[in-house]
Amino acid sequence: MKTKKKKKRKIFWVLGILVLLIAAVGIAGMAMLGQLDREKLSDILVNSGVTENGYRNIAIFGVDSREGELESGTRSDTIIIASINKSSGDIKLVSVYRDTYLDNTDDSYRKATEAYAYGGASLAVNMLNKNLDLDIEDYVTVDFEAVIECVDELGGIEVTLDDEEVYWLNAYLVETSEVTGRSYTEVESSGTQTLTGIQAMAYCRIRYTTGWDYKRTERQRTVLTQILSKAQQQGVTGLLAVVNNLIPYISTSFSNTELITLATGISKYNIVDSQGFPFESSTATLSAGDCVIPQTLASNVVELHELLFDDTDYTVSSTVQSISDYIVSATGIS
Repeated sequence: MKTKKKKKRKIFWVLGILVLLIAAVGIAGMAMLGQLDREKLSDILVNSGVTENGYRNIAIFGVDSREGELESGTRSDTIIIASINKSSGDIKLVSVYRDTYLDNTDDSYRKATEAYAYGGASLAVNMLNKNLDLDIEDYVTVDFEAVIECVDELGGIEVTLDDEEVYWLNAYLVETSEVTGRSYTEVESSGTQTLTGIQAMAYCRIRYTTGWDYKRTERQRTVLTQILSKAQQQGVTGLLAVVNNLIPYISTSFSNTELITLATGISKYNIVDSQGFPFESSTATLSAGDCVIPQTLASNVVELHELLFDDTDYTVSSTVQSISDYIVSATGIS
């Protein structure tokens, strides 16, 4: 990847805890499910000819919300595409960088993060479908409190830290505590540690170490894998406690029946890959701000379909090709 280091910003990386969420909610019972905030998506945009048989693609949004807003009006600092192979249960996660310069679905070009602010999950899903040739029909949205609650309810997660990570984790604890209002204890040494929820959240935010954003993505994948592992070890009682505390921080399009159906396969779910999109990119300062520019969008989408769907002979739709050509023309980056 050729993405340059970005300016420091408050990034609340909210784990797309898809498998845990579905499993916990699915077994929690209809009464508890009824408390979920729901928005059934309508007028879903899918480019002509796009279909991925054998896979279920879901959008996971982590919003920078301090007051519990899960609808439009807040940006999605985390945008994750979760692709589930229906046959094997393998899950591949792709994070779309929040500052990626894309068509906001109406031929206005903005950062990907802004779609959620303008039109909530519906517009954000359509933005992903139109720009990436996807057929997403469902979403899950959480705020950054969900990570802390989830890890704490699971009794913490084990992570191996080096000295550099310990320093930065403790530094991020300060701001994370100020934002969430939660107390914390500093990590005292390197090695394998059991992290609390707020410590895990701070760990996910570390970016100023060797490896920069590459290493941060690896940390996020480590935490997500540990959450899944702990969730699969829980009995019904344990998962009930998790979902009960997560409900205030969740919005989804899934019906009760869909959640319960997906829940039956938790034992076979396995996260097999996690990467960031675009794979090849540069940066530019445009009217939309400091943006990540795909080099090119069309070639990145081809690579995306090979990663998610093992399609080695994919040709992008005319819609994606037109968007790609416009981005090259508008930015001069190819």
